Amino acid sequence: MEVCSQINGYKLLLKALIMIPISHYVVGLLCVLIIFLYNFLEFHFLDHLFNGGCWVKLTYLPGSELHQAVISKCKLLHGRYSATPWLASPHLQTILLPYACKPPAFTYRREIFHSSDGGSFALDWLLSSDVLGSSANKNADISKNSTTPIVVVVPGLTSDSSAPYVRSLSLDSAKQGWNVVVCNHRGMCGISFTSSYFYNAGKTKDLRDVLNYLVGSYPMAPIFLVGTSIGANIVGKYLGEDGDKCPVAGAAVICGPWDLLICSRFLGRGLVQRVYDRALAIGLKSYAQLNKANYVKYADWEGILKSRILREFDTSATCAVDKIETADTYYRWSSCASYVKGVSVPLLSISSMDDPVCTAEAIPWDECRANKNVVLATTKHGGHLGYFEGLTASSLWWVRTVNEFFGVLHSSPLVHKQKLSARQAVAMSSSPHLTLLLFLISIMRNALSVSASNI
Repeated sequence: MEVCSQINGYKLLLKALIMIPISHYVVGLLCVLIIFLYNFLEFHFLDHLFNGGCWVKLTYLPGSELHQAVISKCKLLHGRYSATPWLASPHLQTILLPYACKPPAFTYRREIFHSSDGGSFALDWLLSSDVLGSSANKNADISKNSTTPIVVVVPGLTSDSSAPYVRSLSLDSAKQGWNVVVCNHRGMCGISFTSSYFYNAGKTKDLRDVLNYLVGSYPMAPIFLVGTSIGANIVGKYLGEDGDKCPVAGAAVICGPWDLLICSRFLGRGLVQRVYDRALAIGLKSYAQLNKANYVKYADWEGILKSRILREFDTSATCAVDKIETADTYYRWSSCASYVKGVSVPLLSISSMDDPVCTAEAIPWDECRANKNVVLATTKHGGHLGYFEGLTASSLWWVRTVNEFFGVLHSSPLVHKQKLSARQAVAMSSSPHLTLLLFLISIMRNALSVSASNI
């Protein structure tokens, strides 16, 4: 009897389920799917909707002059970041960056930079006169005595001046009345390798050469430096290496990896991260295909073709080219985290805590807090180089923040002190005659002061 009653119960339940309209099942499945995707893609739409976005957290040395004179006057760094509703996910912000960010329409002026090792790469310029000037001034060159600030942009891993976020930064800076030059990596923008010197995440030579060239060509123009992703690592390492000899007035690094070894291990940790790892490897393999002749000659081409993740590509390409023992050795050597203590110019770093590529675990919190020249701005959300804002994702929050920081810094006493010391260092190192002249002047001043004291 008990068995029969159980069977009858199941029959009744089955009949009840059959009586439910199919449309209700569809709605139920959609709800389950939406909840799954909301959590899997780490959506934060409701969080931003009810809380009005996420606050910017600032990490800096208490009482630092940089914070008091500059950061305290940057409104965006003391407000909230509110994401575009339909892009309120770190993965959508990152994956759709090349597509959701509509590249503004303008044409760069190209200059080919020839390095001392025989290599060459593209410098793409956007002048303020190209954007703000009259039609008569649009073809004008920069005067050697120009005092218009120059913003130097170092793109990400396989990005160049054509990347939508780079174009957005360039146009926004040019509209501010500044000249912009994108320092493209070797082998990018259709410029083939002309030497055996390859770029990687830890090489700062090209950036240093370009900055010294700009200082020599436009000695009156203050120079500001921006690095994004791997470009941020290059900028951070360069600033730490050169210290107070850097001829720049200020810098910003956006979504940098900081410690490449930690980031490498992070990319191999979970399902979603492994997808990014493979995507980055595919991008690098495409870059290698564009420069196949050089990679065949100097690297392990078969290994490059077989590489599925970033570490495998670096082992077969980067390590093989530069004769580095292992990928871990390369990551340790190239990481900029250990160079933070040497940064001597005002530096703003922006990182997102939900960055799915450059994990927040790699951020050198203590080193940033200990350096009076560094301010670290972190947000709970933003993705990797995303930070879309507005209903139509018409702008990037970090682009506006960087330009606000540079604008306030440029008008502050802090930048003038940095600019003066940097120019003196560059001028004295590049001109022995000027050094001798300054030495003679100092002797005369001392002699006059001694004479005056004896009178």
